Amino acid sequence: MTITSRSRLKTLVGAGSVVYASNDEDRRTGITRAIALAKIAEKEKITGLFTADLLQADPDGLSGSTGSQDPLITLAALSQVTSHIGLIATVSTTFQHPYNLARLIGTLDHVSGGRAGWNAVTSSVGEENFGEITLPAPEVRYARATEFIEVINALFDANQPDAVRRNKSGSVSIDPRKLQPIDHHGDFFRVQGPLNVPPPPQHRPVQFQAGQSEEGLKLGARLAEVIYTSQPTLDDAKSFVERVHHHADAFGRRENRPLIMNSFHSIIGESPSDVARRLFEKHERIDYEQGRLKVADMLGGEIDLRDFALDQPIPLRLLPDIEQVNRRRGRAEIFKRFALQGLTLRELIIQAQETGHWFTAGTPETLADAIEERYRAGVLDVISLHGLGQPDQEDLLINGLLPELRKRGLIDTEYGGGDFRGNLGLAQKPLL
Repeated sequence: MTITSRSRLKTLVGAGSVVYASNDEDRRTGITRAIALAKIAEKEKITGLFTADLLQADPDGLSGSTGSQDPLITLAALSQVTSHIGLIATVSTTFQHPYNLARLIGTLDHVSGGRAGWNAVTSSVGEENFGEITLPAPEVRYARATEFIEVINALFDANQPDAVRRNKSGSVSIDPRKLQPIDHHGDFFRVQGPLNVPPPPQHRPVQFQAGQSEEGLKLGARLAEVIYTSQPTLDDAKSFVERVHHHADAFGRRENRPLIMNSFHSIIGESPSDVARRLFEKHERIDYEQGRLKVADMLGGEIDLRDFALDQPIPLRLLPDIEQVNRRRGRAEIFKRFALQGLTLRELIIQAQETGHWFTAGTPETLADAIEERYRAGVLDVISLHGLGQPDQEDLLINGLLPELRKRGLIDTEYGGGDFRGNLGLAQKPLL
């Protein structure tokens, strides 16, 4: 079946690190590499660059390099060397303020010519750096996130589209009467407005939201345009999407349901034997002592697995009550389900290398089969692909998997929307 460009699967890749390293001969090595990767992604017609974020230095190394750069500054830099690719910054609604974020993400939309998006997360770490003794409960974090997004939307919506005009000299004139206050008085924020950044090219930058606990799912179903989730199996993905649609319909969004984004972790090989070799080598590199800490973290961070046998299941008495988990409740639910299936601690450590995400090892053809299966099942609209910038995977991604997806008509071959919203196939004026 030929797939129309409107319904094709949208693709994201991670933005490269701009960080300077102490052994770099050139201080611009980091940003130069990130620019090169962004240009490759745009040449391949990838829909967007995605940046994750954490708000603490991780002493146990459980989160890798995530959070080693500020997403908004990184994307602002990359916006100047690209023309079409979308730019998605992850932002904490727990530790940021909506007025500041509206100014920042609105400015990113201006400097990129209408390519900004932001991924709302409630954060599971970092409270010690923002004056909090303990992390607020998930219910409080999601209530704050809901109000946070509502305030930002109100700030963008209040300003009239023609509030700014370009003068013949090239400067701009802003009519302050067309910048309107919102007079918001809520449980978490008091924001009078108006927003002093004129209306962005997209009116509102594209709204992503990550969080797969029940509270997060309801927030996404109500306010997100794209929901980012990690569902390791097709059955998990089907169940999640059914829940999203149920809640979206209850919020009056039957005709405007959010797109579903899944991160696809993969090992690409040239042949089945090459795939087996690469997978074996990946498992050989696992530090199983650190892996114990990682599994404990996936299960909410309150259990000690240092003395348990690797080839035995975790005792059921140690598994958390999901409703009592304060950090990454959705991730804890996934790993508790794995443990209840009888996976040994060793097998859980292997699963934890992908932190509960969808993972497949295979040739470009078999990976394309897995992606197409989810796409045809209606549970995948946006996919985050790995491999760009990895010496042993980049060529197989660019010259293997992406061409196979194009051959099947699954992904875009050109940018056609004019801005990020259009390239995602979203309404030009948000309907939320």
